Amino acid sequence: MKTGHFVILGCVGLVFGVVGGLAISGMLPPLPFSWGTAQTPSPELQSTPKDLPEDDAAYAAFDQGKYLTALKLAEEAATRNDPQAHTLIGRIYADGLGVSRDESVAARWYARGAELGDVQGMLALGTMLAEGRGVGKDMGLAAEMFEKAAVTGDPLANYNLGLMFLRGNGKPENPHRAAQHIQYAAERGIAAAQYDLAVLYIDGRGVPHDGLEAARWSARAAEQGLPAAEYDYAVMLLQGRGLKADEEKAIKYLSSAAEKGVAGAQNRLSHVYAEGAGIDASAVQAAKWRLIAKASGVEDERLDQFVAALSEDERTEAEKAAEDWQTRKQIMP
Repeated sequence: MKTGHFVILGCVGLVFGVVGGLAISGMLPPLPFSWGTAQTPSPELQSTPKDLPEDDAAYAAFDQGKYLTALKLAEEAATRNDPQAHTLIGRIYADGLGVSRDESVAARWYARGAELGDVQGMLALGTMLAEGRGVGKDMGLAAEMFEKAAVTGDPLANYNLGLMFLRGNGKPENPHRAAQHIQYAAERGIAAAQYDLAVLYIDGRGVPHDGLEAARWSARAAEQGLPAAEYDYAVMLLQGRGLKADEEKAIKYLSSAAEKGVAGAQNRLSHVYAEGAGIDASAVQAAKWRLIAKASGVEDERLDQFVAALSEDERTEAEKAAEDWQTRKQIMP
């Protein structure tokens, strides 16, 4: 039995905004560009089955949503000490797929899968240990799980381990070792690692300070659709910081990040529409995105004055557009 990647620890775990905290504050008036300080939120954990093998009956049933069938087949395989079968059973109990959700049971199955050598079982158990879900929180044991998985060359395990070395949590703080693990994951296509590596190059932490390398890795993460990276890379393109200015490409990434809910991108897109910077000016679109960003807590007195100066009809149209967008996001997150 085989398995696909289940768990990512971190997911832009290092920062949320390469460009001077702009993705957090949403403030980006047309002023000289400068790098600011980054913030470090709690890591966002994800657990999603990817690349499930078609040649395995249990995983084929899982992929088709036949969770009880998958569970039965996996349990049969588990009696033969199939490592991946244990991990699949853990996944089913962890998310309550066809059964009552039970993270303690899931942790036991993951632990057995990890003991038998399944990399995804190691990743899953490491994540549960790091969060204290189903088991007692233990960053040291979590680090052991990630390190065992990282030795096999797994990029997600290397990324997780890199974050631990970076924060000194579960591993001694070591920015150089952190950068090595994060770069390994970035080179193998992990978008969050690519974005975090960009931040390391900006800060010169564990790697030399290098704006061009930061832009290159931010671009790669943006190309994969990572919202915060799309926003930051758009800013780089708009202002030509270490790059050739490219308004058309910048607005594409900026619009994508705004649609995905990045408040800073929404506010910046409002500026773009208000000024007609690389796009046809639209007072209604500018007001729409400003209202959406403002609802997320972004302050911008200049844009508020712009909206207040609009005609009643324009404000009404913008308010309706903003309300429609919010409704659509609630229905189709």
